Amino acid sequence: MRVIGLSSGTSVDGIDAALTDITGHGQRVRLRLLAYRTFAYPRGLRPRLLALQSGGRTEELCHLNAYLGELFADAARRLAKSAGIPLRGITLIGSHGQTVAHRPVPIREGRHWVRSTLQIGEPSVIAERTGVLTVADFRPRDLAAGGQGAPLTPLIHHRCFSHSRRNRLVVNLGGIANVTWLPAGGSLDRLVAFDTGPGNMVIDGLMERITRGRRTMDRSGRTAAAGTVRTELLRSLLRHPYLRLPPPKTTGRELFGRPLIDRVWRRVSTSMPPRDLIATVTAFTASSIADAYDRFLRRRGLVHDVIVGGGGVYNSVLMKQLADAFEPVPVRSMAAYGIDPKAIEAMAFALLAYTTMQGEPNNVPQVTGARHPVILGKVIPTVD
Repeated sequence: MRVIGLSSGTSVDGIDAALTDITGHGQRVRLRLLAYRTFAYPRGLRPRLLALQSGGRTEELCHLNAYLGELFADAARRLAKSAGIPLRGITLIGSHGQTVAHRPVPIREGRHWVRSTLQIGEPSVIAERTGVLTVADFRPRDLAAGGQGAPLTPLIHHRCFSHSRRNRLVVNLGGIANVTWLPAGGSLDRLVAFDTGPGNMVIDGLMERITRGRRTMDRSGRTAAAGTVRTELLRSLLRHPYLRLPPPKTTGRELFGRPLIDRVWRRVSTSMPPRDLIATVTAFTASSIADAYDRFLRRRGLVHDVIVGGGGVYNSVLMKQLADAFEPVPVRSMAAYGIDPKAIEAMAFALLAYTTMQGEPNNVPQVTGARHPVILGKVIPTVD
């Protein structure tokens, strides 16, 4: 099958689109990337989406759900066109959408304990505009089975990076950072994965605050490179209670978004140079990942390779800090293994859609905490 995967992560900066060729079943699935592009959100949309995550109006939620459906459909059409493949040559689209709320910790409502998550980007619009069968909304079924609905990338990490003789740690540096432990020769049921804490989220949020919206990231780590890590602030950040929680666990903007960014800004905005602040929160990301390995994974065996993907792979300071933390273990971009580090998440949703249509369970219960395997996603069929 030719399958397009669509995703927008917690950085809320645009739509990642990956065109893949997928064959096989079960452990014999093979996936090849044919084309990849990122489509930036229109100017002014990002703050509207971030406002939704802070409790925006239901009318805006309703409208943006349909609007993002149009944008995701546009991304699929434009990717296929740029690859020279007509939409009728695409079998399937797998769309994650844009997360606006994720509440995996159950809340008591009467006699029910309720877990919830919400991704927008209406898949009915995607199917209608493209004419391609669409699978979307992957997280809720796992939550219904008692899981956290995340992370969902371990399946593709296992397919792309497992090794018969080497223990590998795959690190995704999106807005939130997550890790996947791939034991040597291990089957899927021995894999461990969880969100470690912040990836680029705190860095991006403080860069936006420092520059009053002119910059939304520390491109290539230039600001951090000019600064000095402040030990007192770093130690304070590393006392965040989430870091001590054992897996399975997942997190997002509710813990490492605006509330934390506001607290850090109020504490040091008048007493610390911006470059030192960015250097310190960059070290916070690297240190929290290394701490997660030490706390929860080291006892499973020494890691032989650390493989890094996501937008943070282009932050040279963050990559250097990870390399220092894991020395002498090599820390390399996914590119060194023939995988585009920015395409991997969109590829993951292409693979999830494919396995859903094969009728294969595609959550990883020991990762999410679900009671049993389930088939993820909702299917929007089309009429030929």
